[in-house]
Amino acid sequence: MTDADVRLVDMTLRDGMHAVDHQFTPEEMGEVAAALDAAEMDVLEVSHGDGMGGSSINYGFAAADTEEYLDAVVPELNDTELSVLLLPGIGTVEEIDMAIDRGADICRVATHVTEADISEDHFTYVKDRGLEANGLLMLSHMAEPERILHEAELMQEYGADAVYVMDSAGALLPSDVRDRVGLLADELDIEVGYHAHNNLGLGIGNTLAALDAGATTVDGCLRGLGAGSGNAQIEVLVGVLDKAGYDVNPDFFGVMDAAEDVLVPMISDDEMPELDNDSLMLGYAGVYSSFLRHTRRVSEKYDLDPREILVALGEMEVVGGQEDLITDVAARLAEERDAETTTEAASDD
Repeated sequence: MTDADVRLVDMTLRDGMHAVDHQFTPEEMGEVAAALDAAEMDVLEVSHGDGMGGSSINYGFAAADTEEYLDAVVPELNDTELSVLLLPGIGTVEEIDMAIDRGADICRVATHVTEADISEDHFTYVKDRGLEANGLLMLSHMAEPERILHEAELMQEYGADAVYVMDSAGALLPSDVRDRVGLLADELDIEVGYHAHNNLGLGIGNTLAALDAGATTVDGCLRGLGAGSGNAQIEVLVGVLDKAGYDVNPDFFGVMDAAEDVLVPMISDDEMPELDNDSLMLGYAGVYSSFLRHTRRVSEKYDLDPREILVALGEMEVVGGQEDLITDVAARLAEERDAETTTEAASDD
């Protein structure tokens, strides 16, 4: 941790990968990393959007492998710490070793909010290798605060240095954030973090609620780049926190310049997240934010409204890793629509 009140973790080169279909080049990553280091960002995370090992037919192939990305980023970092993401079942021990050999300082281990028990071996290995280990409880809107505390206590027992409430669907309201983060902050002996998505327009507001409830480390992305309608916009967050009286390390102008002068020229208009009807439905239905771009592609194939698919996925309480269900749901909805159309035509005859 830093001496500042809040540690800021920039996700542009990890969660932001979802927005660009994981197509950042190593050279682009190096440019963004250099700008964030110059702005004195606390932590920078680099991985495929679904963590190390995520580059695959299931989650989307990245433009390069994690090794190439780290080799491009590490030389650009002086004081900014480097984090990598690992999801048990996707990432491997070999990738942890590779990241450590290339200078990673932090490994964040992410599980579904009710499945912390699958992460024990991963925390043990990361801690044995001398890295900071943070636990991420994804889709935290899908569990009550007491259950989240139980899962967080498991991660603490396994050796986690911090546990995050991850609003992976952007579905939490400020009161929900306070209830979850506040309980963890009161009961855990380690740091508590919060990760926002902006699908209900609450990315910054929910982050402030988390800090007010006791979080000490929070995430964001330049220009809010990320899955769904994006993450908390980190240059906005730096300015808001400074205005609110928090002590933060990153330089406000420097982070603004990293967004405006470095990131924006790399991003096409259709890659920049926006709070439109589809991403709003993610938050309303409680669907994992990374499902959005996949859902849009499938909806075009089946000539469906993406919102219909997202509502159905929300009713099924899908979790990360079940992206294959998007096509199944769309095919079923299209079949039901076609059957109804046939029935109506027969009735007219």
